[in-house]
Amino acid sequence: MVQSEDVVHRLVNLGLSEQKAKETLKNAALTQTLLTILHEVREVILSEGTGMLLYHLATKIKPQVSHHIPLIVKYIVTKKLDTTVRVEKAIEYAMAHISNINLDELEKFCGVGIVVTPEEIENVVERLIKENKNELLEKRYRFNSGPLMQKVRGKLPWADGKAVKNEIDVQIFDLLGPKTEEDLAPAQKAEKKSKNAPAAKPKQEEKAAKSVNGEQINTSLTILDVMKKTNFHAPGENYKTDGYVVTENTDKLLKQHLKETGGKVQTRFPPEPNGILHIGHAKAININFGYAAANGGVCYLRYDDTNPEKEEEKFFTGIKDMVSWLGYKPYKITHSSDYFDQLYEWAVQLIKAGFAYVCHQTADEMKGFNPEPSPWRDRPIPESLQLFQDMKNGKIDEGAATLRMKITLEEGKLDPVAYRIRFTPHHRTGSKWCIYPTYDYTHCLCDSIENITHSLCTKEFQSRRSSYYWLCNSLNIYCPVQWEYGRLRMNYTVVSKRKIGKLIDEGIVKDWDDPRLFTLTALRRRGIPPEAINNFCAQLGVTGALSTIDPSMLDAYVRDYLNNTAPRRMVVLDPLEIIIENFPLTEPMKITVPNFPNKPELGSHSVTFGPKIYIERSDFLEDGNKNYRRLTKTQAVGLRHAGYVLEIKEIKKDPANHVTALVCSCIEVDKVSTKPKAFIHWVSDPLEIEVRVYSTLFKHKNPEDLVEVPGGFITDCNKDTLKIFKSFADKSLKNSKILDRFQFERNGFFAVDPETTEDKLIFNQTVGLKEDAGK
Repeated sequence: MVQSEDVVHRLVNLGLSEQKAKETLKNAALTQTLLTILHEVREVILSEGTGMLLYHLATKIKPQVSHHIPLIVKYIVTKKLDTTVRVEKAIEYAMAHISNINLDELEKFCGVGIVVTPEEIENVVERLIKENKNELLEKRYRFNSGPLMQKVRGKLPWADGKAVKNEIDVQIFDLLGPKTEEDLAPAQKAEKKSKNAPAAKPKQEEKAAKSVNGEQINTSLTILDVMKKTNFHAPGENYKTDGYVVTENTDKLLKQHLKETGGKVQTRFPPEPNGILHIGHAKAININFGYAAANGGVCYLRYDDTNPEKEEEKFFTGIKDMVSWLGYKPYKITHSSDYFDQLYEWAVQLIKAGFAYVCHQTADEMKGFNPEPSPWRDRPIPESLQLFQDMKNGKIDEGAATLRMKITLEEGKLDPVAYRIRFTPHHRTGSKWCIYPTYDYTHCLCDSIENITHSLCTKEFQSRRSSYYWLCNSLNIYCPVQWEYGRLRMNYTVVSKRKIGKLIDEGIVKDWDDPRLFTLTALRRRGIPPEAINNFCAQLGVTGALSTIDPSMLDAYVRDYLNNTAPRRMVVLDPLEIIIENFPLTEPMKITVPNFPNKPELGSHSVTFGPKIYIERSDFLEDGNKNYRRLTKTQAVGLRHAGYVLEIKEIKKDPANHVTALVCSCIEVDKVSTKPKAFIHWVSDPLEIEVRVYSTLFKHKNPEDLVEVPGGFITDCNKDTLKIFKSFADKSLKNSKILDRFQFERNGFFAVDPETTEDKLIFNQTVGLKEDAGK
């Protein structure tokens, strides 16, 4: 490699500062491109400004058209491409004509030879100044001239940018004259509103911003909002993406692809049906289905069913149910096994082309990043063909042979396996096959068959991108584009099938849908709304960074959604009996309570108020303190919705000195001399229900970290993460259906559990309220 000092010197000769040249050297790919360009001009004396145009070329050129560098360099050196605009147009033309460039078309596309005179610039600027005269006179030198520059560029695309800027400045000066003291004074800040001034109502279109653990979140951002702004390639323009490999057949294959898809975006969500989907899958579902929906396209649900020994029908059903629950409908439901015949034919084709071979190394011998190369890598093609047929026909034992592809992955893995032997019947194909393709082989080929435009996957598959492109191109078939995004990882949980299975076996959780887990079935059972999950995923975006999130952020989205959709009910989790000795009526009365206090138009329900009521045991403290605001021997408390205030007359206790009941008097709230510090919820003539309240399953953020948890994740489990209450509820809950959601006033949000029966109503706590515990 050329010494760095020499490269810096050559870059400085192009026009870069020494500091900029040294910074450029840190970018290996850019430096290599610059060295290629410098080689093209090694004996040329560059005129002023040409060097910086060559540098601009190096920063903008794509690898797919790097073979056109000599031509573009020649046009720059000969002054045919004399502006950055023309250089960028040349790159754009090259990207659209990767194989063959028509020089006449190129020059026309780049405006070669077109000269824009100062008079033309002056006339266009003069017309635009007249159109904006009133605004210019009003704003004077605070007028933003940027849009004028853009409009001139639209009318005179080949005009010199500096000449345009100078002409605009001159004509604005002619109109306004020299700057005055007022023009030079700093812009005045907007006046602060008086504390007593009414707060302006937020505009409906403004997004709701909140803070969770110091991090700003936008609870009204949707996945469609995010995906409409995602800068992926347009269908058919695969060649414009970085790293995409172009062959002599690419143009023809892309045209055929566009003909078959009609130019429509096509994505897919390809889960393995060997486990239950979890919160990380929710992000993948939203990105794949969301991108298609945002661009008028379609998304397949494709089961990657290539491991028959691990697949169960309940997983197929569970995946489909969760996709539907999140609100998405697949364009088609397909299986990798649909294409087993075609995949086998292509494997034979690879062997015939010398790109694959049958190998007898064991799985252990192929493990790691520096395994011994296969001694069978160069075995004769006819021999590999016969052995592969023997594998298919069940003549070779399991583990005794594999079909491997001749390619090295980015991570250094040599010759990944394409097929392995498994004498396990398949749930769809039965015993037809005893060889099954691997993910590395199947994934890209199924994408190609289904004409996927955007193969969206998590970042760990970036190391497979080279094999993805290599395999499609080796078979001379349409090659989609693989895009990667960062995974979602939730703190204080585990999501792997094996580890959840261990939690179930140890009796720590009951099943895959235990509400303490973060599987999607568990979240649904807990009462988490799918809309909140989708909006939560939208907040994470489509960056390449790993998202490690605390459950509190998801809770914020859940709370925000349920606050507007879950009707209020009064439920006493841990009841304490109250006997009202001076109940003012001869019989219990009905009180109308709004379902949503701030939205009375959304209906109401009736509750009974009688001489015996129940309050939360925590809402009473025999001897209070200055921070305690609820019922004590010396402090009254208000009853929500009833219009009465309670005062203690007698405290009843059992022999063990536990409080069993309170005898109170009630006074109308309008007649008390001192307004109570707090109003509490209550129930009368209640319905008995079971309420399950959950807490965090693990002590550490990452229970799988053996440094923090050397004993393993099982030892990190908190005790008593499930508390079961025999609670009293408002009778309007009696006819609640499974998964109905409610806000239990002052306690949180709850949903009806699937274990509910006609005789026993069970609720799971979905999320608590962010409310002062002293209220």
